[in-house]
Amino acid sequence: MSPNHTHRFQVLSALEAIGRTPLIELAHIPKGCGRILAKLEFLNPGGSKKDRIGQQMIQDAQDAGLLHPGQPVVELTSGNTGAGLAIVCTITGHPFVAVMSKGNSEERAIMMQALGAEVVLVDQHPTSPRGHVTGADLDLVEHEAQRLVEERGAFRADQFELASNWRAHYLGTGSEIWSATEGLDAFCDFVGTGGSFAGCSKYFKEQDPSVACYVVEPESCAVLSGRPVQDPRHRIQGGGYSKPHLKMLDLAGVTPDGYISVSDHEAIEYARRLGREEGLCAGISSGANLAAAMKLLTGPHKGQTIAILLNDSGLKYLSTDLFSHLRRRE
Repeated sequence: MSPNHTHRFQVLSALEAIGRTPLIELAHIPKGCGRILAKLEFLNPGGSKKDRIGQQMIQDAQDAGLLHPGQPVVELTSGNTGAGLAIVCTITGHPFVAVMSKGNSEERAIMMQALGAEVVLVDQHPTSPRGHVTGADLDLVEHEAQRLVEERGAFRADQFELASNWRAHYLGTGSEIWSATEGLDAFCDFVGTGGSFAGCSKYFKEQDPSVACYVVEPESCAVLSGRPVQDPRHRIQGGGYSKPHLKMLDLAGVTPDGYISVSDHEAIEYARRLGREEGLCAGISSGANLAAAMKLLTGPHKGQTIAILLNDSGLKYLSTDLFSHLRRRE
């Protein structure tokens, strides 16, 4: 192997390893219904698609003069955005404080700390079941994040408010998917902040307005589709926060073509099938995306091509319901 060939795989830091993740066609699960192209976002350095927005938010804030050298950064997170911001802040010299509900998996807090973050854990709301983050829990985390921003003179990397969120996926994820395909018929995405859905959908629509883009929601919390909340205590971490409106969709100027609801059971089962049948260890929201894609392939998009994101690594869920069937019984 020549020195020049070797050099092409060399990067200067973890920042340069963010993005350009593989796009893989699932070979077994669709079983002739059509094609599912899965973007392996869990191969980012922090293990999720949120590395992209962490990098974009810090870069945009520095460019705009909103973030000064050595200034602390604070953000509320379910763990993935925090891991991405921890990596970026560590390399760029900004102390990072991650504020997270105790309802999220323990692995997420440990990972952020391993990447140099200070993690502040917030007690859950009295009505929230352990291990299931609700909108009420997020309100408590938001209050603590605001307090820390004022106390420490920090920059707030607000993933629910900053346009950097959707821009990261417009400039990166969406364009990467499109350049690796010969066209798409549909895209579906489980929404938390709505950034990946908005950014990818905007890019796809600009290339081909006929690409149908669907929001994926928990069955018991499908408020974006206009349905009432049945039970906020779903088990799909990273979204379904009972927020009836997402600013990212407005900022990107995107309107969903439709909504797909997925049950806890469906999300968990399809995440497990990704491991058993495709050799891909991804998290619960990735299972929700796959479940939604299968509903489309057995319904309005039979025989067509659908893109999804595998949002994060299943290794962040070892203590959750996703792997309860594998844990040894005493």
